[in-house]
Amino acid sequence: MKENYPNEQQYSDKYLAKDQQIHIPIEEVILEGNLTIPKNAKGVVIFAHGSGSSRYSPRNRFVSTILNEDGLATLLIDLLSTKEEAVDLDTKKLRFNIPMLAERLVAITAWAMEDPQIKGLNIGYFGSSTGGGAAILAAVKTASIKAIVSRGGRPDLAGEESLSQIQAPTLLIVGERDTQVLALNRQSLKYLNKKSALEIIPNATHLFEEAGTLEDVAGLASSWFTKYLE
Repeated sequence: MKENYPNEQQYSDKYLAKDQQIHIPIEEVILEGNLTIPKNAKGVVIFAHGSGSSRYSPRNRFVSTILNEDGLATLLIDLLSTKEEAVDLDTKKLRFNIPMLAERLVAITAWAMEDPQIKGLNIGYFGSSTGGGAAILAAVKTASIKAIVSRGGRPDLAGEESLSQIQAPTLLIVGERDTQVLALNRQSLKYLNKKSALEIIPNATHLFEEAGTLEDVAGLASSWFTKYLE
């Protein structure tokens, strides 16, 4: 995959006031992340990465950069500690532990609500792959979430009951050629609230590697968060 994504430093100089590494202690682990805050931020989006991914995911970093450009703060954070990631590389079990990942996301949200730099900003979730399921489940547990976007996500992993309890407007974005995940998202949409929607990106596969498809994802996500977080 050729990654012709915008240079993050280019945007950083023009749009951003702060771009910093953070460490959030949760129970017996420390989670690492990157917090980027544009000047006059109008909301903050917390990223829930998918199975086998991390805050260094080029796709999520690309989306994050576009959100920053449009005035949204972003928190790209690993839901597993460094040691847990090493274990998961061998077992691949933790990445599918949706309840645990959701609890981590809830704890991260509580941290964001108290951090003096972003305290008071409306909060949204951006979930990808299994992170989509974790974002749904976490949003059920915390009423502070104002909007959710799922990219090629698995909201079905949160369960029908959780889907039906979500209050936040939820946008499901799936590639047209990602047929299995598309079918699961169509089924999940039936349980979501009436403000929710499904957007299908033409010709896109699961990783949105096709030319222009990731730009479409970023544009849809930015519009959704801008609408509901301001």
